[in-house]
This record gives sequence, structure tokens and C-alpha cells, in this order.
Amino acid sequence: MEEGADRTRPATTPSVEAPERAARRLLARIVAAMAGGGEERPGQEEMAASVARAIRTGTHLVVQAGTGTGKSLAYLAPVVDSGRHVVVATATKALQDQLARKDLPLVERAVEGPFAWAVLKGRSNYLCRQRLSELEEGREQQHFAELSEVEGESALEVDSGRLGAQLRRILRWSATTSSGDRADLPFEPSPRAWSSVSVGPRECPGAFRCPSGNRCFAEAARDAAEAADVVVVNTHLYGSHLAAGATLLPPHDVVVFDEAHELEEIMTSSLGVELAPGRFRALGAASRALLESEEAPVADAVVQIAERMQSVLAAHAGTRLSLGPEASRPDRDVADLLVLARSRVDELTARLRAAEGAHDNDGAVPRALSAAGHIASDLARLSEPGDGEVAWVDGDRRAAVLRLSPVDVAPELAASLWGEVTAVLTSATVPPGIERRLGLEGHGATRIDVGSPFDFSNHALLYVARHLPDRRRPESEPAVLRELEALIRAAGGRTLALFTSRRATEAAAKALSGAVPFRILVQGELPKPRLVELFAAEESSCLFATLGFWQGIDIPGRSLSLVTVDRLPFPRPGDPLFDARRERAGDAAFAEVDVARAATLLAQGAGRLIRTAEDRGVVAVLDSRLATAGYRSALLAALPPMRRTTDRGEVERFLAESLAR
Repeated sequence: MEEGADRTRPATTPSVEAPERAARRLLARIVAAMAGGGEERPGQEEMAASVARAIRTGTHLVVQAGTGTGKSLAYLAPVVDSGRHVVVATATKALQDQLARKDLPLVERAVEGPFAWAVLKGRSNYLCRQRLSELEEGREQQHFAELSEVEGESALEVDSGRLGAQLRRILRWSATTSSGDRADLPFEPSPRAWSSVSVGPRECPGAFRCPSGNRCFAEAARDAAEAADVVVVNTHLYGSHLAAGATLLPPHDVVVFDEAHELEEIMTSSLGVELAPGRFRALGAASRALLESEEAPVADAVVQIAERMQSVLAAHAGTRLSLGPEASRPDRDVADLLVLARSRVDELTARLRAAEGAHDNDGAVPRALSAAGHIASDLARLSEPGDGEVAWVDGDRRAAVLRLSPVDVAPELAASLWGEVTAVLTSATVPPGIERRLGLEGHGATRIDVGSPFDFSNHALLYVARHLPDRRRPESEPAVLRELEALIRAAGGRTLALFTSRRATEAAAKALSGAVPFRILVQGELPKPRLVELFAAEESSCLFATLGFWQGIDIPGRSLSLVTVDRLPFPRPGDPLFDARRERAGDAAFAEVDVARAATLLAQGAGRLIRTAEDRGVVAVLDSRLATAGYRSALLAALPPMRRTTDRGEVERFLAESLAR
């Protein structure tokens, strides 16, 4: 096979140029069908032709498509026209919803010929008919009682309080739903309520071992995905698919990773291990109801591991661990606990297998065995980390989690992904060096930048508050708040204020709530979609938020005229995973790890400002290092081509002119 040839099926196109021309024609039909007739975008057309060429030649493609390109339609047109089986993986639910509710229906109407698409989610997003059946029969009540004892609630509260009311609503909904998808519920259930009627991939024993397997919602969704031409998934699910040996998703020829700037971090998480005390607690509580009374202490012993783990991990919160047989003395308590946990889980597994015959046609025992098997597997991996892996305790003392992740995902992706499918990676901001960090080097990837149709140089201004004190000094806070207040007043509210910590977010909101005559919405007060909705609807309002709002939100129009960033978003010092990456990078650590990550996040935050051709506004960075530090050029290069200033007077004039239009 020639280098760059199609790795998955023979080419059927009559000429070299046909796929590119066909993709452009389909894109033109799709755009023409849009409300108002759409508009021609040269960058979108260039991207569509490049994606078609990549699929035809089997060449991986990395595309930076600036805001306003219309990248979703730019890749959907060629992948649909190709006739290949394609998976589109998105990093955010917002984009997944956009594809399912807007873009794919538009494509479907424009396609000449049969075309099917589907959305596939992780198993825990679907109602489990077997759990529901057991709940209706009352067989789950003992489980609720056991779980409530462990969680510190009374059985009465679990059975008849808010949980009971939500479960009854879910039961009524189950009689009419055709999808079983949590997203289709008419209300948002509590995590406890939904976990009572769903199972995760670690618990599910599989359709063949489940009494309700032949009418499973999750299996029905997978069947629909098997029959579809295009399947939309979450990037985390794609990572789980790779971690499971490429067994979770239907066979496909092409994968598109949208929001590819998140791919490295998502794969780092997906290809690792996460173990929290709650998994032992849930396994023990569920198993206790399945064993004879004289064997209940075996299940209780697993619950006790949860309590002990919570205490042990709390003492190591935020620290890197040395595990395995050669564990260092400070980490010996964690290593010993893993050994003890494995022995107790193995003992419980043996008792559950012996009890399986007494629970014929019952899915509870297979679920418990599946959960126990996954815990045992994770314990084994944690007990002997590989040379390229780092273990640490994430979270705080109250909610500590034991994690293990590869420091470098490139070897795993190079071995399991890039040689199997043709990949398109796209984002408004493609981080520098992404090919190397993802293992694409050596696989013939092509990179293009199709720009943005927006007039950033005239419609946007980048302001760096050079006069402010060094942001790393505590005394800078009052000056930053005064600067933020002045900017908000100049913008007439209409501000998305982004912060690098929850503490800074809440402190600024508290300080400015009475100082400016505008409503200040604060992350955490309401669900994220509701906050964005209120911010967009009330033009003079402000929204103060942290990293969850730096990307994935779209607020076009006058409601967002100013984006402020409180400080450069460098990874925090002492983060065990980033420390391991710094060690690997050696002398180049600051540039390759810290600056690269900060550049990507800063560009994503700035990208919230201009969302349509008519939008105008200011991005204000309240960190003087962007004007003075030697590395500033790397950060500025990642931003849209905005005019720059360090003069707040110029900012005030620009905002006044913009708001007068």
C-alpha cells in the first residue's frame, strides 16, 4: 500500500478532484438551506475541500478554524459525502447538542440519497430497565436501606423524601420514553435518584447476562449507532473506547475530533484510572443485600475499606504518590491499603459467584460482579504503575480521589488510534506542538489554518493593564478590582469576567456587587445554562465565572461587549500531573507545558467575545506580564488578530463608540 493511501476501503471516486468538488457542492446546498440563505465563507469551503482530500487519501488533518468559520458544517459535508462510517467526538455537551439539534438535521435535508445519523452516549446516561424492574418490584428497597446507613441518611428519608418523589416521576416517564436518555427527562434528577435507575459501564454485566438485555435502552442506542453513517459521541466516551480495546463504539473509518485543543487532557484522563471511596461503599452496600446474613460481614469489610480510604487519601490530598512494591515510606499506607482492598474485593467476588445460582434471572449479582471486577482491575493497575505513569491524590481532604494517568498519551494513541482510522482534528485554537503531544508525528498529518471571516482588527481591541502591580503579589488584588470596576462601568455592564480560581471569582463578585449599578451573576448560583440565558437576556448584566466558562459558551450581540481575564491561566504550581510533564520536558518545561497550556486557555477565553460579524468589544487582561514578560509573544500569537493597547482611555473610547452604534 502506498504511503497516504486509504487504509480502510478501496477508493470508488471516478477522479482525483471529484470528492473535493462534491463536498463543496453539498456544502453550498446546506448553506443555501439555512435561514436567510446563509453566506459564502472561503475558509469554510477551503476546510471542506481539505477534509474531503484527507479522507480520500487517508491522511490525518489538523485544522485551525477561527471563530465564525462554520467548522461543523465544513467537516460534516465531506464526511457525509464520503460514504464512510464516521464518528464525530466533541469535548462539550453544548457542541454535541448543536450537532444533533441543528447541524445534522440541516445536512440530512440537503443530502441526495439515504443518510442516517445517531447520538451515542455513555451507558450511565440511559435508564436501565432491569434496575427499574427491580425498583418496581420493591427488590431495591433493601439496597436503599443499606446505602442510606452508609451515607448517613435514614431509610425513611431515602424511601419517602425527595429521592422517592423523583423516582416516582422517573417511573412515570419510563412508560412513555422511547430513548431512555436522561437528557429527555422533563426535570433534572439528583445524582442519587438517577444512579438508582441506571448503571455505569463498570456495573453493567452486558446484554447477554442481563434479564432485560433484549429491551435495553443503551443497547438500542448502540444498535442505532451501528446502523448510522455518522455517530456523534463525547470525546470522553471515545477515550473510554480506546481504553477498552476499541470495543465500545461501532466500527468506523474516520474520526473527527472537534474542540481538539481538549484532546490531550481528555485522553490523559480516559486512559488512566480513578478510584474513589464511594465505589467500595456502593459495592459493599449492593452486595450485602445479595448475600446470606452470615456472609454479610464480607460485604461490610468492603464498606470499611471506603472509610479507611477516605481517611488515608485525605492525608495525601494534592500530592504525588510512589506506589507499587517499592513504594516510598511516606506512601506506604496507601500501597498497603491497595493490597488490603484487593484481598477483600477478591473475597467478596468469590461469595457473590457462589450466590449467583440463588438469584436466577436476576441482574443484581452480575452487576455486583462486574463492579467488583472493575475495581479489582483498577487496584491491580494502581498497585504497579508503569514507568510512564503518575499516581496522585486529587481533590481536597473532604473528597479525595486516587488517580493514575499516563504522563504522555502519545505512545498509546500512536499504537491504538492513528494507524486504524483517518482522523480530522479541528478547533478555533489548535495548540502548538499538538501533533507531537498526541503521537501524530510520523503518521503524515497535514496542518492548515483557514482563518476567521470576522474583522477582528476593527471590531475587537486587546487591552493589557500594564500599569497594574505584578499579579503574583497579594497587594495587586485591590488594584485589579478598581480596574475591573472602571472597565465594567465603561462597558455599561455587559461583561464576562473570567477568573482562574473560585476564590477570586467570589471575592470580586462580593466586592463589586454594591459598587457598580449592574446585576452581577456568579457561577454556582444557578445551573450553567440558566446563568448564560440570564446574562444574554439582561443586556446590562455581568457574569463572573471561572474555568468552566472559558470555553463552550456562545453569547452573540451587545450583551457581551467586554471579556476580562484576571490573570494569565498558567497551571497551578504543585499539580502532580503537570509536575510530571515538566520533569519529562526538562529544560523546555516552562515553554512546552506552562506557556503552551496558558496560551490555549487564554485564546479560548478571548474567543468568547466576537461570535458574529456584527459583534464588537474588548478583551481586557488584568495581568501586566502579557505586556512585559519574555514569553508574551507565544501567548499573543495564540489570540485573534485584535488591535492592542495598554491605554485604558483608548478602551473607554472604543467601548463608547461600539455601544453608540
